[in-house]
Amino acid sequence: MRMARKEEIITFKADDELIAALEGVNNRSAFIRDAILQALENRCPLCRGSGLLSLEQKKHWEEFSHHHHVEECGDCHAFHLVCDAKK
Repeated sequence: MRMARKEEIITFKADDELIAALEGVNNRSAFIRDAILQALENRCPLCRGSGLLSLEQKKHWEEFSHHHHVEECGDCHAFHLVCDAKK
């Protein structure tokens, strides 16, 4: 029989500006939890949200970029990777 994992409480410091911005939010815990989950779902798969590549990742990226490039979508203006082998 598997036991359910108990929820864990995580705390963080907030400055006055963030505290003021959260005023009026009915369920702050749910709001913060949803914001964190959304941010994690949208993080970069390479740097995993750090904004930086390790030396090893940079080497892989440089090899990958020989046959791929970043392009802006003409419709939605989002930047995305394009494989040059398809052209």
